[in-house]
Amino acid sequence: MNNKAEDPNLWNDAGEAQKLMRERQQLDESINGVKRLEQELNDNIELIEMGEEEDDETVVNDAENALKALKAESGRLQVEAMLSGEADGNDTYLEVHSGAGGTESQDWANMLLRMYIRWAEKQGFKVEVLEVHDGEEAGIKSATIHVKGHNAYGWLKTESGVHRLVRISPYDSNARRHTSFSSIWVYPVIDDSIQIDINESDCRIDTYRSSGAGGQHVNTTDSAVRITHIPTGIAVSCQQERSQHKNKAKAWDMLRSRLYEVELEKREAAANAEAASKSDIGWGHQIRSYVLQPYQLVKDLRTGVESTDPDGVLNGDLNDFMEAALAHRISGKADAVSDID
Repeated sequence: MNNKAEDPNLWNDAGEAQKLMRERQQLDESINGVKRLEQELNDNIELIEMGEEEDDETVVNDAENALKALKAESGRLQVEAMLSGEADGNDTYLEVHSGAGGTESQDWANMLLRMYIRWAEKQGFKVEVLEVHDGEEAGIKSATIHVKGHNAYGWLKTESGVHRLVRISPYDSNARRHTSFSSIWVYPVIDDSIQIDINESDCRIDTYRSSGAGGQHVNTTDSAVRITHIPTGIAVSCQQERSQHKNKAKAWDMLRSRLYEVELEKREAAANAEAASKSDIGWGHQIRSYVLQPYQLVKDLRTGVESTDPDGVLNGDLNDFMEAALAHRISGKADAVSDID
């Protein structure tokens, strides 16, 4: 790759040159990350040995805590090494949709939106809220965010599906237990190198007034845009900008990304029968349960991974679930290929 990067003819094709330089930078970062982990591992092992020789528990405890942090970081690097799909390194869109159940479900959708924003911020990703449709009394009916950062789609792609909440409802005067459902849909942001042709005659474009939370986010004109792709039924919305033109351009980008994600699913289904069963996200396709009462438990129904700290999970501690789901997905593909062979 270094030889290619030093080729004086490289920049004759600016797009290809930029792609190569991004790949080179990512490889450098990965290699340097592994080297740094190895160095910090050796340094902390030496500190523990020194602390034990000098009977200094503080030094030993600090080094042991550092090793725990290194273990978590090595797990993250291991997962990122598995993200080899053609769109895994891209930014991503994430949609939240409330299910049936009115205020309960809409409040749960809002909790999920907050959870993913918290997770993204902890990962060092940037988050842009593209559209929010508020609920009648509380919460949201739907929302779309744009998560920006290397491997954002790769990390989040296994989160698509139905998420179930069980809790004592804060909206029930009789303090009864309620079950609520909301769905998550994740699809990659695509660049100009990926061609997705859309026939505009196959689309319906609607404009409407933004339903933001107030203040500077409220539009006084019908500048929000929704585009519906009639053949597939896919609909996307954007109300972030005050300009209808800018919202429409962003909505077209989102639609191209959604159609590309559908194509990715078709490819995966062709090689993996298990993936085919996941391609249709419906209310029967639950992937995770969040139980707040009568006990505290979050459980992923695909991998069996559990957490007894739902508050931590709802504050963005999702990496254990994502790592397991990614590993499960990759092992499923391997099994499918083996079956085909």
